[in-house]
Amino acid sequence: MKTGIIDIKKLIANIAVLASVCLTTTSVASASETDSDRSRRSSICSILVKHDEQKFADEIERQFNLIPIPDRFNDHNLSVRVINAGNKKIEGALLDEFINNNKVASRLVGKWFDRNILTGECSLDTVKARGLYDASVFDRELSMRSARGLAMLEDAGEDLIGNTFLLLNEVNYVDKSKRSAVWASIGSVAVGALMAAGGASGSDISTTMQNTAAIISSYKGFAVKIRTRLYRLVWDSDLSARFYNECFASSEDKNKMLAFENMRPDFRLEYVGEVVSKGGRTSFLGIREEEPELMVRKACARAIDENIADLQHRFEPFRIKIPISSVEPSITARIGKKEGVTASSKFEVLEVREKNGKIEYHRVGTVKPVASQIWDNRFMADSEGGIDAGYGATTFVKTSGGDFYPGMLLREID
Repeated sequence: MKTGIIDIKKLIANIAVLASVCLTTTSVASASETDSDRSRRSSICSILVKHDEQKFADEIERQFNLIPIPDRFNDHNLSVRVINAGNKKIEGALLDEFINNNKVASRLVGKWFDRNILTGECSLDTVKARGLYDASVFDRELSMRSARGLAMLEDAGEDLIGNTFLLLNEVNYVDKSKRSAVWASIGSVAVGALMAAGGASGSDISTTMQNTAAIISSYKGFAVKIRTRLYRLVWDSDLSARFYNECFASSEDKNKMLAFENMRPDFRLEYVGEVVSKGGRTSFLGIREEEPELMVRKACARAIDENIADLQHRFEPFRIKIPISSVEPSITARIGKKEGVTASSKFEVLEVREKNGKIEYHRVGTVKPVASQIWDNRFMADSEGGIDAGYGATTFVKTSGGDFYPGMLLREID
């Protein structure tokens, strides 16, 4: 009977929750982004290194494509999202070969200028949208070829285009067979309990229960280790000048289109470093058995976020700047555990100033997080029921400096 099947799923879900820690689910407080939230971010292109013969390879690929770029970065993804690696670990030289053969660096440049590959037509819309520029002023100053307009354009290259990063994520499934067996046995207990209570006959539950038990057995132990390699787009004054003079076209221009094609090999990505996630257990509280692949997405998203946070700690150019959301009654900013914030983290406070069309950052103080008020903003943290998922921001205390105001930026320091 249909009712019996529904009861089975509810019973299994209840047992699963009791087998873990019982928590009360809260929702993450939403706060609208300001212009400063959306501006001056680094840009990320994220690519999956897939092992076709690995268990869950197809599920990992499907869920990877659904994982959003972390909201403190601009989404600079390309149409190329997956490298098929068979069953072998790809070493750095082969990854570099893939990057070069697929002209990834030039594609990243082309996306910055919304370049039409059929006509060569470009625009500055993305540059203006991602920078702290008044679009009309930018256009007017550039049209006059003024010193200020050229300075704004140069600044955009230094602080925006030059902070474009590529992440190559090699995902390895970690077999947690013992844990899977425990979850399978929990499913068997649920079946026996329901049948003993007379809730359903064997014929009512056989097919659906077998499928549900298989889902539990396969996915509840799901874990991954992800090796993430970080690359940074090279955008120096020489490349910038050549691109604007030889390739930038405001309308269809075959000559400039050909010039860009000839220039593609000159664009490049430089290797920054790599990290490997711990591959630890991810809580699956709040995920229904009818949506097992959501467990794959959550495990992958958490591991990638862990790696991004680790890369930020290790490599200063990759560190993000987070605007202060409020200063009264306390200092808060929308950053948290997803970005690796801990009680021992330290941040400098930066004031943004414009001088001759260029953006400058001036340190005006320092802050540290309040240990008990660090926001858990990790992927699907709200489904785990922790109270810290509902904070909406992390609270900080001033350690040096004068008066702060909303819109000033926080950047982590060692």
